Amino acid sequence: MYRNIILDLGGVVVEFSPRDFLMDRFINKKTEELVYDLTFGSKVWAELERGALDREQANKSMLAQAAACGRTFEVRTVLEEWEGILRTKRPTVKTMCRLKLAGYRLYYLSNIAADTLEHLKRRDFFPLFDGGVASCEVGLCKPDPQIYTLLMQRYGLAYDETLFVDDSKANAQAAYDLGITGILYKNRASFVRALTTCGIELSNTDAKPKP
Repeated sequence: MYRNIILDLGGVVVEFSPRDFLMDRFINKKTEELVYDLTFGSKVWAELERGALDREQANKSMLAQAAACGRTFEVRTVLEEWEGILRTKRPTVKTMCRLKLAGYRLYYLSNIAADTLEHLKRRDFFPLFDGGVASCEVGLCKPDPQIYTLLMQRYGLAYDETLFVDDSKANAQAAYDLGITGILYKNRASFVRALTTCGIELSNTDAKPKP
C-alpha cells in the first residue's frame, strides 16, 4: 500500500519548459540550441542547481561564455526573463490537495537553484509538502541515486510504500532502480491514470486541506 508521493517541482508542480521558452523568443533552431547550451543546458546551470554557485556567479559566468560566442544579447534576455516560465500548474496542485485529503504524505525532490527554491516556497502550494530535498542544499542532483536515498532516509520512508513523479524519464528510472515506483509525468490526466493504476483513489472534493 502506498503512503508517500514524492514530486519533482519543475515540470510537475510548476511549468518548466526551457526549450519552448527559447523557441518563443528566438524562432530559430540554431540560435535556440546554442543559447540552450549556454544557459539551461550548460555545466554552469548544473553547478547552480547543485549549489556550487550562486545566481550572481552563475549569470556572470554564462554571460562571459556568451560574449565569447557573440551571443550576449540572447543570453542576457534569457537570464532576465526565464523565471516567467515558472507558472504554478494548478491541475497538479488540485491533485496534490486531493492526495492530502486522502491521507497521503507529499514530498518534493528537485534539481533546483537556491533562489528559485526560496521563490517557490512562498507559493500557496508549498505548505502541502511534508518535507523534501533540493539539490542546491545537499550538493547532489537527480538521477544520482544518493539524493533519492537521502530523502528516503531523512523521512524514514519505506521504498515499497512510495511513488516518485518526475517529467524526466531518466529520473523516474533512477527511482525505479532503487525500488521506488516511478511515474513519468506527461500531464495531469496521465498522472491521475497512473495513480489509479497504483490503487490510489482521490477525493472528489475541491476543499483545500489544512497544511
